[in-house]
Amino acid sequence: MGLTIHYTLRSNTRSHKKACELVTRLRGRAFDLPFEQVDDLIELSGAECDYQQYDPKHPNRWLLIQAGQYVDDPERKGSSYNVTPAHIIAFSTWPGQGCEEANFGLCRYPTSIEVDDSIPHRTKRRIRTGLGAWTWCSFCKTQYASNPQCGGVNNFLRCHLLVIRMLDHAKTLGILKSVSDEGGFWEKRDVPALAREVGEWNAVIAQQAGQLKDILGCEFQAAITQ
Repeated sequence: MGLTIHYTLRSNTRSHKKACELVTRLRGRAFDLPFEQVDDLIELSGAECDYQQYDPKHPNRWLLIQAGQYVDDPERKGSSYNVTPAHIIAFSTWPGQGCEEANFGLCRYPTSIEVDDSIPHRTKRRIRTGLGAWTWCSFCKTQYASNPQCGGVNNFLRCHLLVIRMLDHAKTLGILKSVSDEGGFWEKRDVPALAREVGEWNAVIAQQAGQLKDILGCEFQAAITQ
């Protein structure tokens, strides 16, 4: 839980070379911005794309987890399945202290996956994923960059706006499909309103942490209470 930017990138190109070029150009923009860190471009295929193949402390594990997508089961309402990419071209950035990594890229996915079936006499079946184009769905939680120990609201604004500026560039490249900014900045472009919004989020979550503390009747560590 926490104020987050959700975003989807998409390209209809069928060219691997073009997809790689687009992600490379987006990464190039990151070097023009004051990120704390911009990681190497990675390109993986097949079993290399499965995050479960890696140690939990592997530096690319979070990026690989975010690269997976979920598809609904057309025969079982409420059921969905994780789809591991067949090909990943991506990179990770770190906006600043207290902020999650912001991952960007494009992936290709299998056209169908095999799933276990609960219908009698059927143990396996295939469902179509509908994930035909080069796609990337991800999110970056920026709220905890507002922790005073990380630099407070000024640090939060810097981190949040860095992710927005990357998405602005993705739009100029023609690969931005959608953005959902829980801080409201993507639509309003109002920095003071964004600062007020994170303050309200902090107050609500701090109140919830306080209520949980009362329910448990004991002390516990929660950064938001600071």
